[in-house]
Amino acid sequence: MKFGIFDHLDRGGGTLAAQYQDRLALIEAYERAGFYAYHVAEHHATPLGMAPSPSVFLAAVAMRTRRLRFGPLVYQLPIHHPLRVVEEICMLDHLSGGRLEVGLGRGAVPHEIEYYGVDPKTAPARYLEAYEVVLKALTSRTLTYKGKHFNFDDVPMEIAPLQQPHPPLWYGAVTPEGAAWAAKNRINIVCNGPLAMVRGINERYRTEWRAAGNDLADIPLMGMNRYLVLADSDREAAEIAERAYKHWHRSFYYLWDKRGGRPENIAALYPDTFAQIQERGYGIAGTPATVRAALSAQVAAAGNNYMICRFAFGDLSLSESLRSLDLFEQAVMPALAGMRAAAE
Repeated sequence: MKFGIFDHLDRGGGTLAAQYQDRLALIEAYERAGFYAYHVAEHHATPLGMAPSPSVFLAAVAMRTRRLRFGPLVYQLPIHHPLRVVEEICMLDHLSGGRLEVGLGRGAVPHEIEYYGVDPKTAPARYLEAYEVVLKALTSRTLTYKGKHFNFDDVPMEIAPLQQPHPPLWYGAVTPEGAAWAAKNRINIVCNGPLAMVRGINERYRTEWRAAGNDLADIPLMGMNRYLVLADSDREAAEIAERAYKHWHRSFYYLWDKRGGRPENIAALYPDTFAQIQERGYGIAGTPATVRAALSAQVAAAGNNYMICRFAFGDLSLSESLRSLDLFEQAVMPALAGMRAAAE
């Protein structure tokens, strides 16, 4: 079992400069605690994402860490020129000594894509073409590609990634079909949702992996993403989590509320209170014993081999996040790490 971090880097309290410095200090603590990787989201024109250019923030992460792997989850390919993405991937991989993990995706909020002048209806096709271009450019000395949205003719690729043939790839899986595609392409996945959803996606991934004749010992990482707040009592943790989630929830729905309406499928996944997501299993607030019991049961049922934690969201202070991390490291990580055989 490996452990990772997911971060929207949503707007908290205080100045943005202070938030960046606090988050970098927290990331250094993640490395000291033995986490495998740090994954940051990309969002635009919304308080949900204060790292709209993930590469810029991750360059700072590269300089502040030595072992922790890191990467975007995900680069929103429909609004990026794929050659620029390739160049940033290669730079970050070299700056970090080969620690980059690359998430690629379409983006979850159509309003963000519209602000960049892209029709959301074209996003799936643009994403697929950009994905093909990025992979080809990362593994070729010259790039030639003919598509509907992108065309390149004998472009010299003067920069290549340090990790060969390219850094590990990541995809946010929300359906079993998406998991099947990821398994066929040997891509790591992350799922944030109810336990049944995570279990179904992991099962489909394993089925496709075996069907391709692959050894389960070599299966990529299948991550389960959970909000976590730890304290000395369940009540204290719940009060902190509810306050912070309310702040995060407002940021999450900012663009949908501004532009008119919340999609039913999204609203079902992200209800109004932390208590509701705790009932559904993808947020846990409590003592180390409470969190340990809940996560152990979920891992046993879902079969994930990667536990992705959110210790910083909403208006959680640096001290509150560090406290959750410290309690998790001391009293939860050892128990989950021992479940490796069950996860595989």
